[in-house]
Amino acid sequence: MKFGIAIFPTEYAISMTELAPAVEQLGFESLWVAEHTHIPTSRQSPWPGGAELPKHYWHTMDPFLALTAAALASKTIRVATGICLLIERDPIHTAKEAASLDVISGGRFIFGIGGGWNREEMADHGTDFTKRWQLLRERTEAIKAIWTSDPAEYHGEMVDFGPMWSYPKPVQKPHPPVILGGSGPRILERVVRYADGWMPNRGAVIERIPELQRMADAAGRQPIPVTYYPKANAEEIERCARAGIERLIWYVPADGRDAALKKLDELGTLIRPYVKD
Repeated sequence: MKFGIAIFPTEYAISMTELAPAVEQLGFESLWVAEHTHIPTSRQSPWPGGAELPKHYWHTMDPFLALTAAALASKTIRVATGICLLIERDPIHTAKEAASLDVISGGRFIFGIGGGWNREEMADHGTDFTKRWQLLRERTEAIKAIWTSDPAEYHGEMVDFGPMWSYPKPVQKPHPPVILGGSGPRILERVVRYADGWMPNRGAVIERIPELQRMADAAGRQPIPVTYYPKANAEEIERCARAGIERLIWYVPADGRDAALKKLDELGTLIRPYVKD
């Protein structure tokens, strides 16, 4: 089993250049960062995590800049978006940013993506909440085309461009793994259609894994790996291991260096029995 650390990289959080080597030294496999371009002050969309939205949601740095710093400060850990709000991004620019990060990191990038929950935030980017999943699929497919073809082109209903040259190409072949976040009723269908892994963050997870693998097999695919955010205890690790979950991720606080290092040390102790030297 693989273990990861996640953070909202803010200007007042521990620096990515300090966090990344600390994560690596403790035996974690990956470092994940969240993304929000901004949070509209209207606050009409309810936060799925509760009533009061933490301020780090609107203090989060650009994920590709934060991960570049992490990649340069580390040697082996994977650097990952968890998640990139691709529904708020230009796919051509994002393809270049992500490929550049994969090159800079020596092939260590994981592209975690999702549909998002904040209607007002994505509306400011011109995205219709009701069409976000189609937009996400088309932008993902377009990025894969840019990464793997030369020249590349894509023709969808919402994303459409003719033959182009775009470099660099990613180090990883055919491309960095695309991990789709989400827990809705159609998420498994979407994962099987255009993702390389599933990353649920709430709801019935273990119970849905057999269905995911049945759908993958019916589509002629190999078993699809699952990444999950569980509770931080040994019993939960064992339960997830029995279910065949590939990777577990835990957040460290975005509220300063000391809080992050304290939590990281606790999590490092927790995973030590499961990490090979």
